[in-house]
Amino acid sequence: MTPRMSVVIPAHDEAAVLGRLLDALTGDPRAAELELVVVANGCTDATADVARAYGASVTVVEIARASKIAALEAGDEEASAFPRAYVDADVLVDVPTLLALADELERPGGALVASPRLEVDTDGASWLVRQHYRVWALTDYRRAGHIGSGVYALSSAGRARFGRWPDVIADDRFVQQLFLPEERRTLDAHEFSVRSARTIGSHLRRSTRIARGNLELPDEVQRATDAPTGARATNLVRRVAARPRLWPAFGVYALTSTLPKARARRLVAERGEAEWARDQTSRATA
Repeated sequence: MTPRMSVVIPAHDEAAVLGRLLDALTGDPRAAELELVVVANGCTDATADVARAYGASVTVVEIARASKIAALEAGDEEASAFPRAYVDADVLVDVPTLLALADELERPGGALVASPRLEVDTDGASWLVRQHYRVWALTDYRRAGHIGSGVYALSSAGRARFGRWPDVIADDRFVQQLFLPEERRTLDAHEFSVRSARTIGSHLRRSTRIARGNLELPDEVQRATDAPTGARATNLVRRVAARPRLWPAFGVYALTSTLPKARARRLVAERGEAEWARDQTSRATA
């Protein structure tokens, strides 16, 4: 069967979690409609072996460089079908959700880029982390055409919007900002899940890395600008004000959302290097 959609899965030392995703994607009756390409990049663990264990259901590409961007490039070179989904190895998404993205991107007049609805799994996370995400769920970023954070898909025309992948940290934010709001779609009827950091320290470190990645995006390729910061903050305050039970959580969110941005700005100004690559606490219980 000719696949309807290619799925590129960059994976750096993801042996502990990759099988969970591949089980979900290969175990579905419609799995043959997807071309699965796992790109093991710079791995020092059994990531490639985990992927190869699925036989012909998964194409495995290995590259020496530990780089998500290099993995995305290698995945694009191997993949053959459009629409094309880019899926982080540590998320959980199913085949019907990915095929729903394909339906949207193939629909006449449909979106050029699309994502399912993101659900953050905070089971096992600290109280502070859980409060952050209670308020984050009400932000404009979360509610207005959110693309990425683990899963996004592009039509052929959407992928033609840019050439080689730029050397950025925030590939999902880069992609979202290439498209005007009317060109992108979040499928509210379909979801994928991402595990949150378990501790507030790990959450802040990961958030700083994300904020830094957003600051380093090239301005010349950004088409879809955000509403002014003040307007976004006002919208959030209005939503929280109507929910008194969220007021303590809002105090947590005010700190957990501003501290990473401040540190990211300092790191960029100082050309400093972050001392972490990713959060490990969300993978510890996978």
